[in-house]
Amino acid sequence: MTPDELYDLHVAAAPAPSPSESLTRRFSELTQASPARPRDALLRTLDMVLSAFFLLVSLPLMLPIALLILATSGRPLFYRGERVGRGGRVFEMLKFRTLRPHAEERLGPYLGEELVRRTRAETTRVGAWLRATQLDEIPQLLNVLRGDMSLVGPRPIRPRFFEELAAELPAYWQRLVVRPGLTGFAQVRRGYETSMAEKLAHDLAWIADRSVRLSLRTVATTALRVLAQFLRGLRRPAGRPRDRGHGERG
Repeated sequence: MTPDELYDLHVAAAPAPSPSESLTRRFSELTQASPARPRDALLRTLDMVLSAFFLLVSLPLMLPIALLILATSGRPLFYRGERVGRGGRVFEMLKFRTLRPHAEERLGPYLGEELVRRTRAETTRVGAWLRATQLDEIPQLLNVLRGDMSLVGPRPIRPRFFEELAAELPAYWQRLVVRPGLTGFAQVRRGYETSMAEKLAHDLAWIADRSVRLSLRTVATTALRVLAQFLRGLRRPAGRPRDRGHGERG
């Protein structure tokens, strides 16, 4: 389980803040001042075409996965987590649900290792397999198709963590110039255990370039990694959930 998912579980029972308005108000003017590039329209077209293609290709997997979740643990099908998008707009990022229904209410009081232990106990057998194979990420293609995300960009981050990192790293707001990505230049080049400052440097390098060639190369590299992870996940016992130590705070 990733740290951002564990944090979501802990705060789910608490009254949720309403960061969308303040984030948009504080950062939209800064991001709107950044000039759009002709290639941005081409990249958006590429996002729509490729995400629609990947969704069609993954339909034979998505339908059985949905039926498995419904048959083994009922509704809801999806996990929905708030993330900060372009210009500071907050959207709901989708994943297939991997925990038992109402797990958030039971896990809310716990933190740290106890939360990790209890989360493993709450993970369904189907959910453990989905995490091990990374198939729980497929619904994010819907986020790309409807314009919340891009195929390539800075990884989406939760509003509260964005506030913290924007205070720590003065250039962090520049990530809002583009849509967050299903995969990121920083993750492909450096991995998930890299410091946030170093990830930001790679994110800003992507924002400065954001060419079609670099986008396609990043997508291809990610596809190979996901395929390798999928094959490893098929060999992993379904009853043993795997912690994806992303080190990512969003």
